[in-house]
Amino acid sequence: MLMRSKEVRETFRKCISRRDGIRSFGGTSKISSEGTQHSYSDEEKVAFVNWINKTLADDPDCKHLIPMDPETDSLFKSVKDGILLCKMINLSQSDTIDERVINTKKCTSFTMTENLVLALNSASAIGCTVVNIDAQDMKAGTPHLVLGLLWQIIKIGLFADIEISRNEALIALLGESEELDHLMSMSPEDILLRWVNYHLSAGWEPIRNFSDDIKDSRAYFHLLNQISPKGDGDDEMRIDIDMSGFSESDDERRAELMLKQADRLDCRQFVTPNDVVAGNHKLNIAFVANLFNMYPALNRPASNGIDYTIAGETREDRTFRNWMNSLGVAPHVNHLYSDLHDGLVILQLYERIQVPVNWTRVNKPPYPILGSNMKKLENCNYAVALAKKEAKFSLVGIGGENINEGSSMHTLALVWQLMRRYTLKVLSDIGDGEKVSDQVIIDWVNNTLKQGQKGSYINSFKDKSISTSLPVIDLIDTIMPKAIKYEMVKTGELTPEDKLNNAKYAISVARKIGVRVYALPDDLVEVNPKMVMTVFACLMGRSLKKVDG
Repeated sequence: MLMRSKEVRETFRKCISRRDGIRSFGGTSKISSEGTQHSYSDEEKVAFVNWINKTLADDPDCKHLIPMDPETDSLFKSVKDGILLCKMINLSQSDTIDERVINTKKCTSFTMTENLVLALNSASAIGCTVVNIDAQDMKAGTPHLVLGLLWQIIKIGLFADIEISRNEALIALLGESEELDHLMSMSPEDILLRWVNYHLSAGWEPIRNFSDDIKDSRAYFHLLNQISPKGDGDDEMRIDIDMSGFSESDDERRAELMLKQADRLDCRQFVTPNDVVAGNHKLNIAFVANLFNMYPALNRPASNGIDYTIAGETREDRTFRNWMNSLGVAPHVNHLYSDLHDGLVILQLYERIQVPVNWTRVNKPPYPILGSNMKKLENCNYAVALAKKEAKFSLVGIGGENINEGSSMHTLALVWQLMRRYTLKVLSDIGDGEKVSDQVIIDWVNNTLKQGQKGSYINSFKDKSISTSLPVIDLIDTIMPKAIKYEMVKTGELTPEDKLNNAKYAISVARKIGVRVYALPDDLVEVNPKMVMTVFACLMGRSLKKVDG
């Protein structure tokens, strides 16, 4: 007899619930698809709990949470007051959240929600994808969403220094006759793979991945042996790796012996012997990234007449890149210019601003070996055509070839207009589709400040008073009374440090009241008119949403 569809579904659910290390459960909030079935990995939960326990062990604000028991579901309860998430975000990208803004004392349901909103908006600002996640999901401890967000936050921290402009010793990984630009365009994961193989070249075969090729732990033994301190520096203590476990016949026992050696380097993190033998890609990547951060064992090579001048990522580049990644574009954008060269990410961003894309016209990877760049150029040409004809962007003298070649000036011109349209779309949605000009926003800011009986006023988004952040702070206090604690705010004659502290405070409070701000404190201090506009526009959107209920 044929099984009814409901019976089939229930049988399937029971089957997937029994997979080793996999737990399943229903969805919770409406945003995260109530009634759907999700699963999560016990291995990830254990790894993340141990990492958080280690990194937050000395934080006085987390004493009520740490240590968590990795064998229970304590993690999912510990995120509900938002403090742990805020702290982990700051560990991954320091000063993202002004800790004066975190509610740490006797949290109520309301102040917990405030912390969670602050955490989610701050996570978005550092490039985490938080679509389909809200504060209620975190409060409920929805396992797959908690683990998914934590992995993004942890990975951003682990990968932060795997970037050549921040770690010039990575130039040592350049291949023979390889251009520096190629190395700079590689993803952190690809650079990690190259780093491992650089050290393995001294006596072991290269690996191609962090799953199948590391299952026997032998590559790890060689890596640990190469990167362990040799006692060459004045204060460096030599640590000799015991290689006897290399010849152990049992894979799991060999993995345990390898991890004991990693422990001597204080690097036994993220993986268990079973995770190594199972080839758990995510956790092995984290293990290797932590090894790299602790013991890179690289020296910047002599230039020998080669120009190794490195222009690091600008603050503006990073803001745009984080904005794109927070919207869930694929592939992940690691480098603003080289990663947009096939037009795919730009075309996805059009959909976010309701510019229709005919995806049947778009070439998708994998691209053919012969003529691959022509396929990418066709996408870029289409992206520029849409920008001019459908989005009505101003792109004088910009063609698809400029995007394809990674021209910073031309790419920024397009990306800024995308971000601007995305920001203003919130206002036009509230205002029944009416277009919003800069002057409309400026007038609204000044009228609102006047209604709130504030002394602040701006003439434009270049107004020097914005460097104090007081117009932003006063505006927040007007649209959300009691959100600002004025004892935290510096007034009068301000030093550069005072201005920066005000800016950090303003942006964190804005995020705490539900404003998704991508701008950085320096944008306010330096009065970057583009980013200043986005801050005021987002605050306007928050205020109008509040009025609409």
